[in-house]
Amino acid sequence: MKIAIANDHAATALKNHIKNYLEEKGYEIVNFGTDTEESVDYPIYAHKVCRAIQEKTVDKGILICGTGLGMSMAANKEKGIRAALCAEPFSAKFARQHNDANVLCMGARVIGTGMAREICDVFLTEEFAGGHHSPRLQMIREIEDGTFGD
Repeated sequence: MKIAIANDHAATALKNHIKNYLEEKGYEIVNFGTDTEESVDYPIYAHKVCRAIQEKTVDKGILICGTGLGMSMAANKEKGIRAALCAEPFSAKFARQHNDANVLCMGARVIGTGMAREICDVFLTEEFAGGHHSPRLQMIREIEDGTFGD
């Protein structure tokens, strides 16, 4: 599986830790993030990861900033992106199973490296359950397209 990863200045250390961890597990990682702690604008990095998903050059994305909030807000503005902000594995599991999330967002100032590894493991191995969740995803696509009925 090919994973796009990006971060802002607040999350450089956690991004590098997760990147190395996932590469050791055999994932192919494409790093779109900054590699310094010099202040940058997170929407730029969220957009790079989302674009890679939209163009199907990667399978999933991981975005990390200080809280994860900014990255998740920026990512969820992109067509076809379902970004989930997760601070524990339970949310990551259901983000994949029920929402078919394709981007994981985390906060480097909120969770530690051990928790981040657990969250990534769950997010990258869980599958979308389909079934009664599928019509809900269609509704989300209709909202994006402006065709959702009242």
